[in-house]
Amino acid sequence: MSGHGKRYRSSLEAQPVPGAPLPIPQAVAVLRKYKPAKFDETVELSMRLGIDPKQADQLVRGSFSMPRGLGKTVRVIVFAGDAAAKEARDAGALEVGGDDLIKKVAEGWLDFDVAVAHPEMMAKVGRLGKVLGPQGKMPSPKSGTVTPKVGEAVKAFQAGKIEYRNDDSGNLHVPVGKRSFPDDALVENLKAFSGHILANRPAGVKGTFLHGAAISLTMSPSVKVVL
Repeated sequence: MSGHGKRYRSSLEAQPVPGAPLPIPQAVAVLRKYKPAKFDETVELSMRLGIDPKQADQLVRGSFSMPRGLGKTVRVIVFAGDAAAKEARDAGALEVGGDDLIKKVAEGWLDFDVAVAHPEMMAKVGRLGKVLGPQGKMPSPKSGTVTPKVGEAVKAFQAGKIEYRNDDSGNLHVPVGKRSFPDDALVENLKAFSGHILANRPAGVKGTFLHGAAISLTMSPSVKVVL
């Protein structure tokens, strides 16, 4: 515990972490007892999956719309031209463009959360793989970020749609809301997302798919949860 900050230690003193996994409503109630930070902390779900991240048929990747939103402003950029560009701007995209926007991103501009691309732009956007890939921001059809309906995509991500992908250790980490959310909103988002993942078990996975899960606040200890 010596590696943790004062707030983390004081949270543990006020509310020790339960040893056994708790049902989602009870786990959320425990999070409420931890000392709040001076900002509206994000509630995160972490899932330990029984997958081999090196096997393509075991990757866990896609997009999902949280039924109660995420309580944050999502900055969406769109690679598009002509009519599609107007559609994206009208939907509220942060930046919209073709070659100019590709050049800006290639030079290191990454001040956005989600990148959407019209299919006609992917031949050029593909050059950004080395820049956007490590950031988890490369547009892809599977995550819903390569689509001719760019306006709909912008609105969906701004309303609480997220992209998710397992990390190199086979774990999955996603935001499910804010501390300021009522309990029922957090519970609904948690149940909806975890249900989505469990219902979409990769075909290549053998044995146990979910080995454990926990929820946490930005500045709090984790609480094990039963999904």
